[in-house]
Amino acid sequence: MTAPSSQHPRAAEPAVAGQAEEDLRALFGESIAVFASLAGPAHLVETANPAFLATIGGQRARTGVPLVESAGQGFVALLDEVYRTGESATVRDVRVVLDSGPHAREAFFDLTYEPRRDVEGGVVGVQVIGVETTQVKHAQQLMTEHRALLEQIARQAPLTEVLDGMARCIENLTPQEVLVSVLLADGAHLRHGAAPSLPDFYNQAIDGIATGEGIGSCGTAAHRREPVIVTDIATDPFWADFRDLADRAGLAACWSTPILARDGSLLGTFAMYHRVPRVPQDFDLALARVFAGTAALAIERHHSEQARRDAETRAEAARDELAKSIHTERELRAEAEQRATAAAELATRMRAAAAAQAAAPHPEHCRLGGADGCTAPAELKVADSWGDAAWGCQAHAAEAIIHVRSAFIASEELGGLNAYINRRPG
Repeated sequence: MTAPSSQHPRAAEPAVAGQAEEDLRALFGESIAVFASLAGPAHLVETANPAFLATIGGQRARTGVPLVESAGQGFVALLDEVYRTGESATVRDVRVVLDSGPHAREAFFDLTYEPRRDVEGGVVGVQVIGVETTQVKHAQQLMTEHRALLEQIARQAPLTEVLDGMARCIENLTPQEVLVSVLLADGAHLRHGAAPSLPDFYNQAIDGIATGEGIGSCGTAAHRREPVIVTDIATDPFWADFRDLADRAGLAACWSTPILARDGSLLGTFAMYHRVPRVPQDFDLALARVFAGTAALAIERHHSEQARRDAETRAEAARDELAKSIHTERELRAEAEQRATAAAELATRMRAAAAAQAAAPHPEHCRLGGADGCTAPAELKVADSWGDAAWGCQAHAAEAIIHVRSAFIASEELGGLNAYINRRPG
């Protein structure tokens, strides 16, 4: 089933101090003291405080009946030992499974067993005094793992490394088997971020899933911007389109929390999957909120770093383009200067040739070859706007026309400019 949204605050609203304090109480709450006085080898419960009956005793425990535990927990075996030997015993981190089915959870206790004796010194029962240490153990692990994640973020470790480490951390922190998935927002879709324990075919199938009402736990959580708790995938309508996929992956429950930026925009989703139908405890919900916040920090830091690198890349590209422009400008300027020099030199040749050919109006050889001279036939007459004219070969005449702005073909008897343009290659 899907938990009603009214059970969770609107995630898009700014976090308030009260919620943070509530999460801390859930993660680091006060330990529970338990007490019971048991009689006889069957450990009949004579007296017990409510905490004992609600935790170690479970639903079947009540005064006037023997204490019964779930198979394999070892709690009764220790009672048997103390009752048999008459020696006190203190044990730490005794593991007890509380409740059953989807409400089952693992708990740890530090317990002291004291034999109860009659007036003759014989053992008639056992007195149990203990303190639950579950939250202490979880808190210590949480602080260590959370600090390591923050250090990764501070040293700008790759986002995939941070998210993968976070997923594995939570999978190790939770008593029951849990599989963590982080999806990253990409417009109106969610992309794979990290899911180290989910099957590859499942990760590939949900990579790119749309966000929207009723699209699984994560698609709906991203759309609503609030946690979506599906305790039984097999019956929940949100999973109608993904039920077969979840069954192939062996998934029975999915609790999804949106990952939100400081401005309330969607960064992704953080999901906790279970192999059996499960209802979350306060610790589970607080853990999800804490690590969704940590994921938000990592993703925002990644986006900021990516934006900085993109800006640096654009700036470097702009600098390269500027350098190319300056280089091109210098080349063009140098080419213009060369052309100006060539034009001046050709103009000088034309004047010199004009003066030299005054006695021979149509010389036999090219007069535009400059100091090196040219023995090619003088085929074209070139003139400029100052009235200077000279005969030259086709190559030198073309060079003069190209480089001397005012030069033109003046030999009309040879067809003038039109003949030059339509000439055949030699």
